[in-house]
Amino acid sequence: MKCVFEKRRPLRSSVGDISSSRGYDYCRLDGQTAHEDRQTAIDGFNAPGSNKFIFMLSTRAGGLGINLATADVVILYDSDWNPQVDLQAMDRAHRIGQLKMVRVFRLMTEHTVEERIIERAEMKLRLDRLVIQQGRLADANQKLDKEEVISMIRHGAHHVFASKDSEITDKDIDDIVAEGEKKTAELTKKMDNLGESTLRKFTIDATEGDGQQRSLYEFEGEDYRDKHEQVGLRWIEPPKRERKANYAVDAYFREALRMSEPKAPKAPRPPKQPNVQDFQFFPPRLFELLDKEIYAYRKSIGYKAPRDPELSDAEAKKQQREEQKRIDDADALTDEEQAEKDELLVQGFTSWTKRDFNQFIKANEKYGRDDMDNICREVEGKTPEEVMEYAKVFWERCNELTEIEKIMATIERGEAKIQRRISIRKALDAKMARYKAPFHQLRIQYGTNKGKNYTEEEDRFLVCMLHKLGFDRENVYDELRMAIRQAPQFRFDWFIKSRTSMELQRRCNTLITLIERENQELEEKSAKKRGPKPGMKGQKRKADGTPDMRGRPKKKK
Repeated sequence: MKCVFEKRRPLRSSVGDISSSRGYDYCRLDGQTAHEDRQTAIDGFNAPGSNKFIFMLSTRAGGLGINLATADVVILYDSDWNPQVDLQAMDRAHRIGQLKMVRVFRLMTEHTVEERIIERAEMKLRLDRLVIQQGRLADANQKLDKEEVISMIRHGAHHVFASKDSEITDKDIDDIVAEGEKKTAELTKKMDNLGESTLRKFTIDATEGDGQQRSLYEFEGEDYRDKHEQVGLRWIEPPKRERKANYAVDAYFREALRMSEPKAPKAPRPPKQPNVQDFQFFPPRLFELLDKEIYAYRKSIGYKAPRDPELSDAEAKKQQREEQKRIDDADALTDEEQAEKDELLVQGFTSWTKRDFNQFIKANEKYGRDDMDNICREVEGKTPEEVMEYAKVFWERCNELTEIEKIMATIERGEAKIQRRISIRKALDAKMARYKAPFHQLRIQYGTNKGKNYTEEEDRFLVCMLHKLGFDRENVYDELRMAIRQAPQFRFDWFIKSRTSMELQRRCNTLITLIERENQELEEKSAKKRGPKPGMKGQKRKADGTPDMRGRPKKKK
């Protein structure tokens, strides 16, 4: 009984057709065979007195736990690149329960690439025994490169193309087997002579009968090494990439730190002078006394006013003279002025720090300057009375701050957002007031901004639920997203359920814009229907300077 291993399905079909035509019963197994049919075929082949002559298998199916212990002949029709696959295929017949000697036949066509495949597989097995199994694998995991594949394909090509009828002999099966055994013995002897160092650098260049290696560039006695340079496109060396710095590092830091320009020396200040901040709103008289004290101290130590390097020569000289004149004319504080300074130091908001001031500004930005209740709650560590007192002084003397423009821009930007939220809330209230059941009756005037993703039912739910939850609430779009997931009408609507909070916010902003436009159009239509106010029709403008219809006083002649 025999088992035949092949890699190609059409080849197994051809062998099966030949066996059927000659009356041989066979079994077949490959990747398309069902599990039940596979086990049935194996049991039928191993059954005592079985009439199965051949068991055909795919070479890759050799490692699937198949037991063919009753087979005494193994035929490898075509060898695999990986020698371990062929070894596993042979092991199918070398199982527990085998009572006969197993003979293995490997079919190979002479002077073809199959010789190189087998030689390569033997070298891999030899390498496995010498290096891998000894635990000394180092740079031995080599793959086929392009030149080696070309050498294998070219091997024996001249025998195929130059073959004549005289080369085809009528050797019988015994002679073919004997010659195969001889070549197998020669290959085995060659592999035994190879050492570990040779296998680490082995190639598959053609080996002639004299044992000498031939380069893959030699074919039929001609060396194509020089001609190889002339074939195909020549390599054009690309230009080297030049990295251009956008700025010189030294020059950048020299400019940033102004190391190239002489710095004006820092003017000295009197020791133990109180640190006064502008947001603490001390009386203006205090700053006059402090400046007088500073100039008097500089005069006492003989300080000379430096020249500002950032100004031109004329302006720098002028500023230097003025500063030096202030120093020369300065006098020390009298006892009355010193007592006045000490009294003024306790009249400002001395307990207010920079942190308290920033909290106050952020509260005005968040709630507006008129919402004092929320502002008082936002400033930590201060009582409502203290915050209200500070706010009164702040709006009276805010122009004294050095960064007043930036602070006012921040507060006005926050108040604009508050007004925008109020207008949106009014627009949603007006829209909802026109329907008794807005969740079912609400209609949106899309115009040309309908879009293709959201349906009208989804938009209606977004608008109504946004109004119900409260537009100006914090995290309202996260709550809207949860409401969509819990809504029964959207239980199969994957699109709306998979939207993120940011995507829902963008869609709601679009719908709010459409609603505001609709409300504006309705107001304009209602104003046209009402017409002008009674008593205003035909009224002439007065010539005595009273306001006309546009609210502007008329000029007198």
